[in-house]
Amino acid sequence: MNHSAPPPSPAPRTRRTVIAALAVLGAAFFAFGPAAVVLRMLSLPLHRPTWYVWFATFNGIALLTVLALPPAALAVWALTRRRRGRGVPAARRRSLAEVGIVYGTLPWVWMIMLPGDEDGAVVSLVPLRDLRTVFADGAMVQIVGNLLVFAALGFLAPLRFAALASLPRILALGAGCSLLVETAQYVLRLDRVSSVDDVLLNAAGAALAALASRPWWRARAEVPAAPAPQPV
Repeated sequence: MNHSAPPPSPAPRTRRTVIAALAVLGAAFFAFGPAAVVLRMLSLPLHRPTWYVWFATFNGIALLTVLALPPAALAVWALTRRRRGRGVPAARRRSLAEVGIVYGTLPWVWMIMLPGDEDGAVVSLVPLRDLRTVFADGAMVQIVGNLLVFAALGFLAPLRFAALASLPRILALGAGCSLLVETAQYVLRLDRVSSVDDVLLNAAGAALAALASRPWWRARAEVPAAPAPQPV
């Protein structure tokens, strides 16, 4: 009779190896990858805690946005509780949409309203000219940023306002908001380029975000309304 212990199963050993490899990859990601870049960017205002760094730089606004997440969640909870107490239907969805629109839009608008590095106010009214320049320079971050400016508005507005549950209306809303911001940049002489291409990208970002949330607001629109009570 063989009383020797059986050899260990390869499954636990393989699992431990995979976990160790994932841990190493995760550590490398946080040490050298995008997460480290983001953390360094957010930590810069802490090294120079001045009014200008906190409120007039991209790094400061990004850190303030992260710090504002718990108050935003608290605002959603408070609005939801208040509305439920008053018997408002879909209280959580309404509250989440309203706070999300403000939280997801205000920081981007704040950033693009910071003074730029142009020599005076510049207006560019030729469509796609600035886009070609951006593509030629490889500044894809600028394009992604413009697409995200009104993305939260495009995603959440149809969920909150039934009148905006339409792609053409969201496209028009994004274009109108962008045109307002670009006009403000010019009027306030912020040394930025007020470009028609920015309007096109901002509107496109809102429309793409609306497409992403379309299954939810279309399903909401297709729910039949409750029949009105008949008089007795």
